[in-house]
Amino acid sequence: MFAPIADLSRARILISNDDGINAPGIKVLERIARSLSDDVWVVAPDSEQSAAGHSLTLRRPLRIKPVSERHFCVDGTPTDAVLLGVNHVLTDKKPDLVLSGINRGANMGDDVTYSGTVAAAMEATILGIPSIALSQFLRPDQPVHWSTAEHWGPQVIRKVCQVGWGLNVLMNVNFPDVLPAQVSGIEVVRQGKRKIGDELIERRDPRGEPYVWIGAQRSEEQGVPGTDIEAVMRGAVAVTPLCVDLTHGATMDALKPLFG
Repeated sequence: MFAPIADLSRARILISNDDGINAPGIKVLERIARSLSDDVWVVAPDSEQSAAGHSLTLRRPLRIKPVSERHFCVDGTPTDAVLLGVNHVLTDKKPDLVLSGINRGANMGDDVTYSGTVAAAMEATILGIPSIALSQFLRPDQPVHWSTAEHWGPQVIRKVCQVGWGLNVLMNVNFPDVLPAQVSGIEVVRQGKRKIGDELIERRDPRGEPYVWIGAQRSEEQGVPGTDIEAVMRGAVAVTPLCVDLTHGATMDALKPLFG
């Protein structure tokens, strides 16, 4: 079990994301982290890496560049950024907590399997560091309610860190697309079902060659009660523990007798 972090003011916090080091969400997250601790570091991709998943760069060298004091960018994936942040930048003292985000857009349902935001937190978990992925739900062509994440984020992080959780578990937090005062509360819910990429847009380039563009997920669904999607659509902050161990125990037990 990861031990509870009783005093966040003494914790070293590493921040990363998948929207890139200059994204507005990571600046919001840094302000949140600095309200909790003075020992805050940022190591993030140098450009947007949305939907990168838990990919690691192996076929070329990586470059890590200092941007300012305690701020570094990596020309790689969110996974690369966390790996280098922990094992290259913070070799004197590893972080006590990794925060990933705040993503511009929710990471709910099946989104989490594609999400670079969740992948950064997953990498930290594999490295033995408790981690929280945070995302802000938004609606197309509408302003992003960053103030909601900034207002509710510190409370969520503090409460989650009061308890220990499994070494194979990361926390996934989604903030609703409402103003801070309109949030109905914080709810612990399971992962729902929602898949991105159902919309395929077929076109031809200027030379007449066909191409396919992977579009948005299917239209928003309210989801099943008790899930992250339903809670966020109803105006609640959704907290979902995700397990890195993908083994399905019941199926494994059913298969064992077949192989002696």
